[in-house]
Amino acid sequence: MSTTQGTHSLAFRVMRLCKPSFHVDAPLRVDPADLIVGEDIFDDPIAASRLPPLIDGQVSNLTDTSDLTYRTRFLLQHPSDSFGLTGLLVLPQAFGAIYLGETFCSYISINNSSNFEVRDVIIKAEIQTERQRILLLDTSKTPVETIRAGGRYDFIVEHDVKELGAHTLVCTALYNDGDGERKYLPQFFKFIVANPLSVRTKVRVVKETTYLEACIENHTKTSLYMDQVEFEPAQYWNAQILKADDNQSEKDSHTRETFKTPILIRSGGGIRNYLYQLRFSSNGSAQSNVLGKLQITWRTNLGEPGRLQTQQILGNPITQKEVELSVVEVPSVINLDKPFSVHLKLKNHTERELGPFEVWLSQNDSLDEKAVMINGLQSLELQELGALGTTDFHLNLIAIKLGVQKITGITVFDKKEKKTYDPLPDLEIFVDVD
Repeated sequence: MSTTQGTHSLAFRVMRLCKPSFHVDAPLRVDPADLIVGEDIFDDPIAASRLPPLIDGQVSNLTDTSDLTYRTRFLLQHPSDSFGLTGLLVLPQAFGAIYLGETFCSYISINNSSNFEVRDVIIKAEIQTERQRILLLDTSKTPVETIRAGGRYDFIVEHDVKELGAHTLVCTALYNDGDGERKYLPQFFKFIVANPLSVRTKVRVVKETTYLEACIENHTKTSLYMDQVEFEPAQYWNAQILKADDNQSEKDSHTRETFKTPILIRSGGGIRNYLYQLRFSSNGSAQSNVLGKLQITWRTNLGEPGRLQTQQILGNPITQKEVELSVVEVPSVINLDKPFSVHLKLKNHTERELGPFEVWLSQNDSLDEKAVMINGLQSLELQELGALGTTDFHLNLIAIKLGVQKITGITVFDKKEKKTYDPLPDLEIFVDVD
């Protein structure tokens, strides 16, 4: 669709450059046997045994190449005939559907339909969207000297489509007409950019592991072949895709990576799901709910590429612990009023030195309520921990009550920064008599 103003010698003609499509002609075709016999022939074993020679003889007569009546044009000579593929390709007849992430490529011809040549032609081509105007071609510095009567000047422009909605290809020409008059010709070609895919994400946190599920749906009228669906994690995150065939051999996995088969998502609502496992990196100490973004590349049936990048995907804010206290081992047998030792580990998740530390049991409970107490000094001294360092230590305790009891309030205190970290979760133990 174009608009012009006044009478001009020149006019723009625009054709979208894209891969041709298959020409499909699907007339009603029949098997030659259906023209000779009916289904009831199989009720008679003798007649059925004589069927193949009969059909072969008739088909050879029907497929006689010297027959110019084309009596066999509706017969299935080969099973592939039922597809209706003629072997011909069809060039695009219109702009067609244009999708986000594709490269819009257009062949533009400016034609001189007058009986005299035009001179000093300055041509501009721009893409105008709701938010910006993008220059594709400008011959201001090197004008086209002449376009003869009945002649034309052709050029090709390309634009990576990065916005949805209405787009306008603006083509303008400034030229000297046959009588020397300077004229200005604008023409406008409008098209709509649609979204080829919808990406729905779901984030779940299990313990200290975050899982991201991405559902990709195809909204185009053609099948899409996914070359790449990769998750680019944000800072301090590591990501790994989880696949159903991860239990296959390592040799096979290398082969699949080298000769990667594109994943088909069928047209008109086809869906493909991807699952990623996200973890904080060992040097991560930032607090953020930004997980990362997806990079998606695909090709259509005839190899035309497309590429999309999602916005940042958000999850629940997670704060990485500076210091982590964990249990390595608890004795399986604990006797009443007998000392026992709990094996613990302290890990520094930061890239700086922390400590020295003190470790103690919470003093909130009264003496009557206590079931487990420290055996010896009430606090344990630990040395400094280097960046990303760990240390193992043992805490000597004694149980003073029988039955199922809890070790509560094992706490770490940084003496240098005067900071108390969250206590270790309660540990259940069973105390028996000796």
